[in-house]
Amino acid sequence: MPTSTPTQTAPSAAPPPEFPPLELERRPRVITEQAAHYLNRRPQTLRAWACLENGPLRPTRIHGRLSWGMAEIRELLGVQ
Repeated sequence: MPTSTPTQTAPSAAPPPEFPPLELERRPRVITEQAAHYLNRRPQTLRAWACLENGPLRPTRIHGRLSWGMAEIRELLGVQ
């Protein structure tokens, strides 16, 4: 009699966060994940830019967290 083994499924990945379109974002600063979304980069890339100080943008550190300026992001992307 064949025994059935439970099938293992890979853990489902969390859905990507929903961010408002760049044109509708009104906050002056955003978190790393949101800035990476707009710049089409991985969040770790932006963290490396901040650490090595060699990227096209410089974040502001607020209580040890990175905060990215929307004005600079829009300027870099050429969006008004």
